[in-house]
Amino acid sequence: MVGFLGILLVFQLVLLCILFFREHGRRREIQSLTLRLERLLHDGEMLPMEEYREGELSILANQIQKLALKLTESADRLQAEKAYLADSLADISHQLRTPMTAMNLSLSLLADPELPEAQRQQHVAELRGQLRRMDWLVETLLKLSRLDADMVQMEEKSFPVSELVRRAAEPIAVSVELRGQRLTADCGEAALTGDLSWTTEALGNLLKNASEHTPEGGVITVRAEENPLFTQIIVENTGAGFAPEDLPHLFERFYRGKDAQEGSCGIGLALARRIISEQRGTIQAENTRDGARFIVKFYKQIF
Repeated sequence: MVGFLGILLVFQLVLLCILFFREHGRRREIQSLTLRLERLLHDGEMLPMEEYREGELSILANQIQKLALKLTESADRLQAEKAYLADSLADISHQLRTPMTAMNLSLSLLADPELPEAQRQQHVAELRGQLRRMDWLVETLLKLSRLDADMVQMEEKSFPVSELVRRAAEPIAVSVELRGQRLTADCGEAALTGDLSWTTEALGNLLKNASEHTPEGGVITVRAEENPLFTQIIVENTGAGFAPEDLPHLFERFYRGKDAQEGSCGIGLALARRIISEQRGTIQAENTRDGARFIVKFYKQIF
């Protein structure tokens, strides 16, 4: 009986020792984990947690590591967005400063009471042109901001592409005529489901770009076709085409190509792509043997 009690006592002591060392080890692991969390929170230092391989601490360490990775990714994304915002503000400031400088110069010249009437009218016309440029720039930036903030609800209505082309071509009709250019359209019975107003804005920017890069007497062509998967709109223009180094960047905001016209802001094509992508569409640019081409595809919803 005494021998049995002795064995039981020894077993209990061994068990207590095991529990003690196990608890001691758990506390050390918790302290280590706490230290790693502090270094992550205060220093942003991500330490490996592979040593926690078993038990509840392993589950906790795994979840903490996942959370830390998400926080790191979020911080990197915020930093990138911060840099992008800073660059965008610098670009906007530059775009606004240029017409404002020209306007201040015109105003200073207009203040001269002895300025000939012909020059006075010329400076007034320049002022109006710069004001129109600023108005377009601000309006376009506001549209991009609304799209970026998901404040735009695109309509889902069907309309003929011919109507879309007619509306998009109206704003450039005068400049096309003055340059002796010819704009032709072959849309057939192609139709598109989307927001007519916003899509007109997008196509109008493509036509404007095409007109600006078409020589006098050149041709701008719009073709459309529809199939069960998508509606495709192709805008082509005769001319020199895009510079090869510009092709990868054409749709980037504030990017001005090698042959960009004076006063170009570099946001028209960016807005066009944003509107098109908002409506399940894609856009690409390429050179042709005779000039340049935009290819737009609006994909249909298949349920």
